[in-house]
Amino acid sequence: MLVPLLLLLLGIALLYFGGEWLVDGASNLAERFGVSSLVIGLTVVAFGTSAPELAATLTATLDGAPALGFANVVGSNIANVGLILGVGALVTELHTTRRFILRELPFMILVGALLFPLAANGVVGRLEGAALFGLLLLYLSFLFFTEERADQTMDDSEPPPAAPAVGQVLLGVALLVGGAKSLVAGGVQLAEILGISERIVGLTMVSVGTSLPELSSSIAAARRGEGEMVLGNVVGSNVFNVLCILGLVSAIHPVAVDPIVVQPDLWVMLGLSILVVPAIWFGRKLGRRSGSALLLVWVSYIAWLFVS
Repeated sequence: MLVPLLLLLLGIALLYFGGEWLVDGASNLAERFGVSSLVIGLTVVAFGTSAPELAATLTATLDGAPALGFANVVGSNIANVGLILGVGALVTELHTTRRFILRELPFMILVGALLFPLAANGVVGRLEGAALFGLLLLYLSFLFFTEERADQTMDDSEPPPAAPAVGQVLLGVALLVGGAKSLVAGGVQLAEILGISERIVGLTMVSVGTSLPELSSSIAAARRGEGEMVLGNVVGSNVFNVLCILGLVSAIHPVAVDPIVVQPDLWVMLGLSILVVPAIWFGRKLGRRSGSALLLVWVSYIAWLFVS
């Protein structure tokens, strides 16, 4: 028991410092290139913090545990909305724009809904994976071409240089990946000691562990008043998990899925995503009450997994 606990403590430390560095670098990049914190959250922060999910899902699939890999994607998306948005909203109110509510949130819900037909035939094949990744490229292109860059011509101050900011982002991502890997290793070892099933390990230990970079960076962003970066991080991570991670992994190696077993988890994921819309609609913010409700749903779901 000592080794898993030490791995957990090491992971927590690495995640804390990684989150601080990543948010610092991402904020400086946003200022440097005149783009919003939301877009930086949807892309740089979201993709960087989703690196552990990619590694865990690919490893699980290639090692003959596709149920764990698919469960990791679904469980991470559930944790992103329930745990990360919930905790972020408890730290500070997460303000956003009408565009985010009408464009980014519906796209996240649509991408999550794609998992139902993908899982229905029992396998996510190579062509389906390639189609998912192609959709991601289209989304990113649309995101950057429609982004209104800030006009810096009226600002006498020089924007921060890009190189140090990129270095901060890369260092932050490296620490987050290392911290998540340490936490997942410790968590999986504890799960094996306790005799927990592969699906539950993927939906809890692995998915929460690989979502901890998002949690760490989101808490750091929320503490600094970067509410849009928190929201962008969650939405971008959920989109990335399905379109890039599941897309790339299934394009490399088809991912087998038990459609009956995963149905309840998919409905929880979709339901949580839909709940965010009315929670954030009035006032264009996610407040502490709504955050508490999301967190309560997530905790209830995790408890249900272990008692069902």
